[in-house]
Amino acid sequence: MNNDAHQKVQAEHLARNAFLYVRQSTLRQVRENIESSQRQYGLRDRAVALGWPIQQIVVIDCDQGQSGSSAVEREGFQRLVAEVSMNRAGIVMGLEVSRLARNSSDWHRLLEICGLTRTLLLDEDGLYDPSHFNDRLLLGLKGTMSEVELHLIRARLRGGLLQKARRGELGGRLPTGLVYGPVDRVELDPDRQVQESFRHLFKTFRRTGSALAVVKAFRQEGLRFPHRVWGGARGGELVWTDLSYYRVTWVLACPRYAGAYGFGRTRSVKLPNGLVKRTKKKVPPEEWYAFIPNAHAGYIGWEEYQENQKKLQQNATQYRSQRQCAPPREGPALLQGLAICGRCGRRMQIQYHERRGHLYPDYVCGAAASRYGQKQCQRISGRNLDRAVGELLLETVNP
Repeated sequence: MNNDAHQKVQAEHLARNAFLYVRQSTLRQVRENIESSQRQYGLRDRAVALGWPIQQIVVIDCDQGQSGSSAVEREGFQRLVAEVSMNRAGIVMGLEVSRLARNSSDWHRLLEICGLTRTLLLDEDGLYDPSHFNDRLLLGLKGTMSEVELHLIRARLRGGLLQKARRGELGGRLPTGLVYGPVDRVELDPDRQVQESFRHLFKTFRRTGSALAVVKAFRQEGLRFPHRVWGGARGGELVWTDLSYYRVTWVLACPRYAGAYGFGRTRSVKLPNGLVKRTKKKVPPEEWYAFIPNAHAGYIGWEEYQENQKKLQQNATQYRSQRQCAPPREGPALLQGLAICGRCGRRMQIQYHERRGHLYPDYVCGAAASRYGQKQCQRISGRNLDRAVGELLLETVNP
């Protein structure tokens, strides 16, 4: 340890704890890259050589397997920042800057707090005092290079993935009804019953023009729909279940059933807190990262697929326009979001009707009707129910 390092360590630093932050980006690195962990834990010897007793060295290693791109989900890093902010840390140690943070905002925030509290920073290359301009400049450059490195790694991985997707060679799990052939070419499921089930679904939608009507038709005909289990003890097994409204809309919206290969149908946005949220907003095929029509066999053509999307959009628009005329959810019903159906256990919805200028609620369990085309489970008048619940509430809270 050189003399310059010992000159930076003052009595005020030794009076506080030394914090060692240990992190690796993935669980696989934690399992296999043991040498990196040993090097990180070995920094305790550096702290002892600078004058810290071993009992004053605090190891924070609860962020193992967490990426350093954001501090949002890293409890250990948040704890470290809190300790530095409360002037409890004399020195913060990490193998390199990327172990502490690969995000410039997180890194410079830590530097700012360390400068205010006169907390030292130590890595494998040396000892730094963020309150000194030259040390802070060097640490800032290290943090910037660490973030650039992460960007380059992501760009290389993303570039290779997109290149493979544009060729239609990026595999993945196929939806039920499609399988990989002998040469990894996508083919229709060889099970004739599975094929006929999907053809019947598209044929019924072509005739009725409604996803819910398809569900009702399958139920009236006593038909079930195939679904392949993924994961668990029954992984890969084909099961037959009642057709639901969600299942119909998902099948109609999947371009694979039209023989098209698509990648990038949704977009991701980065929220202010650093989390990445995958939106459900659909983008047109011309905005997909990769789109190859007629890439493999399908149950319908691409033109019919586009017509189906238009029908679904029109149905959704009509449904929303009807909902605009209904009373708002912030109505007088006392048990909004609280009522549970005593028959099936599902949460009941609220519907209002107007009588003599007043709104009266009805509690409706309509999940079976909207999802499976069955009859409503039950409908209860909310006027008397709310009165009874209100009287019970007053009786309970009154002394």
